[in-house]
Amino acid sequence: MKKPAKRTSDLVSPRQQRNWDWRAAANFIAGGAGGGLLLFASVVSLEPDAARTAVLLALILIASGLTCVWFEIGRPWRALNVYRHFSTSWMTREAVVALVLFAAGGLAFLSLRPVFVILAGILGLAFLYSQARILAANKGIPTWRHPRSVTLMIATGLAEGAGFLVCVLSLSSAVIGFWTLAGLIVLIVVRALVWKMYLGKLVADGAPEGALKVLRGIDARLVIFGHFLPALAVTAVLAGMPGRAGLLFVAGIMVVAGGWFLKYTLVRRAAFTQGLALLHLPVRGCGIAGAAAKPGWRGIPGVKAG
Repeated sequence: MKKPAKRTSDLVSPRQQRNWDWRAAANFIAGGAGGGLLLFASVVSLEPDAARTAVLLALILIASGLTCVWFEIGRPWRALNVYRHFSTSWMTREAVVALVLFAAGGLAFLSLRPVFVILAGILGLAFLYSQARILAANKGIPTWRHPRSVTLMIATGLAEGAGFLVCVLSLSSAVIGFWTLAGLIVLIVVRALVWKMYLGKLVADGAPEGALKVLRGIDARLVIFGHFLPALAVTAVLAGMPGRAGLLFVAGIMVVAGGWFLKYTLVRRAAFTQGLALLHLPVRGCGIAGAAAKPGWRGIPGVKAG
């Protein structure tokens, strides 16, 4: 049976990218959280057992993300080629940082010497930043290339790292200081604000309608379950509500889950390609050119029709 011919608008409109699947998303999901957790494990005063647990969990998260993206490659051993482009590729920089990070993280886990713990934390932040720049370097995806996507990825990675740290501390029955909880609330608020600014700028600057529909569709759930409720739970603990450990564990998990939900949506579901655009519609022979056209978009920012 002959397939129906596609309309021109279907051929030039933005499409959901299919090159990066859930395994690529898992690298951003787990790796970003691991980098944030390493950072906070280095700046918060922790008991030895809690510190080792936090560092080990961070390394497992980062390793899991890299393993997922490694299996995404058709010929996995070609992944070694990633080390050839340090001057131009953020993927190469991520890979190089990861090698040093695992070495410093392993030494931090074994010895708990401050120099290694602090070094691992700095490298965790560098790894998180590299991942954010990888996403922004994909210029063909408007939701990724937007400048505010870097800030969003860093903000959610830091919030997830703090959320994981609170979970570790609540399970180990370690003392969780006031400033640790206050810092978690601040990071939750910052991520919520960055998310709102990112979404607002996408609408103002222009983005494919399909991407905006997906991101708007998760907005209410993300704000309520990923920000408002965990911040409320931490505030309740600070106010002296009983069930401190349970509330903090749930709050930490919700912060992490909200960030993972956001990143999976951004990488997989809201990743629409640029599509094609005409600054004006051509005419045959004599006549006036038509208005600008950009199928699948609200319009072309800064370009007047005609």
